[in-house]
Amino acid sequence: MGDPAGIGPEITALAWEKLKNDNIPFFLIGELEQARQHAKALSHPEPIAISAPEEATTIMPRALPVLPLTLTAPVLPGKPNTQNAPATIRAIEIAVELVLSGKAGAVVTNPIAKSVLYKSGFSYPGHTEFLGELAKATAHWPAPHGPVMMLSGGGLHVALVTVHMSLRDVPDAITKDGIINAANVLHHALVQDFSLPNPRLALCGLNPHAGEDGAMGKEETTIINPAAAALRAMGITITDAQPADALFREEARQSYDAVLALYHDQGLIPVKTLDFHRGINTTLGLPFIRVSPDHGTGFAIAGQGLARPDSLIAALRAAAMMGKNRQSHVNA
Repeated sequence: MGDPAGIGPEITALAWEKLKNDNIPFFLIGELEQARQHAKALSHPEPIAISAPEEATTIMPRALPVLPLTLTAPVLPGKPNTQNAPATIRAIEIAVELVLSGKAGAVVTNPIAKSVLYKSGFSYPGHTEFLGELAKATAHWPAPHGPVMMLSGGGLHVALVTVHMSLRDVPDAITKDGIINAANVLHHALVQDFSLPNPRLALCGLNPHAGEDGAMGKEETTIINPAAAALRAMGITITDAQPADALFREEARQSYDAVLALYHDQGLIPVKTLDFHRGINTTLGLPFIRVSPDHGTGFAIAGQGLARPDSLIAALRAAAMMGKNRQSHVNA
C-alpha cells in the first residue's frame, strides 16, 4: 500500500480499473475500509477482502481484491502519521513472504515516505536496501546478489552502482568489485527477466569527459575501466567509462540495452526526463521480482483526484512480464 496518507491507495484503485480485464491479476495489501472509500469516490465496485492470493484471479475482473491490513491511526490524505509506519513496513514484509513462498508472483510497492518511517525506527535508506535485507532470509539463490536499483522509462534502462548517499561520498564508495557485482546483477536480470540473451551494457564515467585520460579525475583509469576489462574477460559485453553528458542522447541509445550509472541523479535524470509519468523502479539481484512506480507519495495532491496511475500501471505490467520471462528461463 505504501504510505496510506499518500496517493498509493488512490492510484491502486485507478490501476485496477485499467487492468481489470488485462489478465494481470493483483491484490492490494492495505486497509479494506480505505480501499472502499477510494472505490466509492471513483464509482467503482466495492473492493473484496481475500484471505489468500489465489482468490485475486477470480475477483479481479469484478472488484479490487484486498488482503486486509489494520492501520493504527485514522488516515488523513496528505497528512502522514508515524503511527501507521509499522503497518506500511509490515505490508512490504507480507508481500515478500508471499512471493518467497510461491503464493504470489511479484512484489509491486507503492511509494513510502522515508522520513516518516525513520521517525518510527526504520533503519534502512529506502525500499531497495530493506528488500535486500529481507532477501537474506532466502538461504541461497543461483544468481548474482543485489540489491541493485534499475530505473526504466522511455525505452531506457539504467542501473545504479551507488544509490541513496550524499554526493560527496560517492567517489569513495565506487570500487572495482562494486562495479563488477552491479554489472553482473544487471546482465543476469536482462537475460533472465527481460529475455535478452546477449545484453549490451554501457558504463558511465564519474568525472567530466570520463576523466579525459586522468586530466579531470583518476577514477576512470584506476577503478572504472579496470572493472570493465574484468567484466569483458567474464564474457559480459560492456563499454569502458563513457562521458555521461553524451551517453543518453537518442543516437547513443541505439548502441546498448542498458546503462550502468555510478550514482543516483546521474541515472535518474535521463529516465525521468524521457518519461516522467511512466517511469518505473526495479530492484535487481533479489530472489523475487520487485517493481514500483518511480515517483513519491504525492502528499500535496493526495485525496484531490489529481494522481495519475500511469507509473503504477507500468510497474504492474512490467512485473507480470518479468514473471513470465523468469519462469520461461527457469524452465528452459
